[in-house]
Amino acid sequence: MPPTLVPSTDPDLRAALQLGLDAVPDAGALPAARHVAAAFGPATAALVHYGSWAQQLAPPAGSARDFFVIVDGYGAAYRALAAGRRLRRPPGLATFLNRVLPPNVLSLEVPGGSRPRLAKCAVLSLRDLRAACGPRPRDQWVRGRLFQQVQLVWARDPQSREAVLEALREARARTFEWGRTFLPAFFDADAYAHALLRASYAGEIRPEEPGHVAALVTAQRGTLLPVCEALLGHLARHGVLAREGNRFRQRRPPSTLRRLVARLWFAGSKLRATLRWAKYVALYDGWLDYVVNKVERRSGVVIELTPRERRWPLLFLWPKALRFLASRPRRRR
Repeated sequence: MPPTLVPSTDPDLRAALQLGLDAVPDAGALPAARHVAAAFGPATAALVHYGSWAQQLAPPAGSARDFFVIVDGYGAAYRALAAGRRLRRPPGLATFLNRVLPPNVLSLEVPGGSRPRLAKCAVLSLRDLRAACGPRPRDQWVRGRLFQQVQLVWARDPQSREAVLEALREARARTFEWGRTFLPAFFDADAYAHALLRASYAGEIRPEEPGHVAALVTAQRGTLLPVCEALLGHLARHGVLAREGNRFRQRRPPSTLRRLVARLWFAGSKLRATLRWAKYVALYDGWLDYVVNKVERRSGVVIELTPRERRWPLLFLWPKALRFLASRPRRRR
């Protein structure tokens, strides 16, 4: 296994992998994080800010903020939500769903301004966070988001903060482990970042246009590319990569079998990501409007729902959804 997988043994790499994780987010992130932490109660260990706001992609003013809510245990967190009348399902059901297919994703209203804003919360225990960022995750959903530009905006105590930072550093350190089968023959940090994001986005059904990956790399250039450059340099110094000027190549390119296994794993990851949509219906307040607004914002396609589709979306929205998916241009691998 490449030596990148133990970043704590290399202080220079460790510092590079932490780049941006302590960065000051935009002005609205911290108040929203504090409100979310209070809603989930004493079981809340930390909040990680991710998504469009964290990546400075200039999202619309009313769009939801994305947080990973890291908790000690699901039961206590959902009981706190229910006690505050912020959970529309029984805490036991939410706990069960989170354990079976983590994370759960739900929305919370955050007060402020002329009207409340939404926080989209991906709920994950510290144990499941470590597993998702470690050597044998069950799918790409968590680490595909956390290797990018994110900020640890709130932590309950120094121990929780360091535990979450360690998981985030590991998510970045292990990108070569899963990304190497998608790399071109020669690559620099920019091409490496593009390959990682293309693989992660192809592993889910998402409404973004093909150019969204390039926009992500551009927006995160000050954080993501230095992290990738440090990681690739570390691999080159340890003989995993050969460096030729500003570009790298793998000394032992992955075999055809390894590439096949990787694609099969990502296919299974895509299935698990698709199954999570059923949980959104059960747990995410206003899920239909959220999905429609996101599709319109990311693809430019305006979706008009009939009264029947709004009332029974799981029965009558499928033809429209399938037509939209069939009409989208395919992403390049």
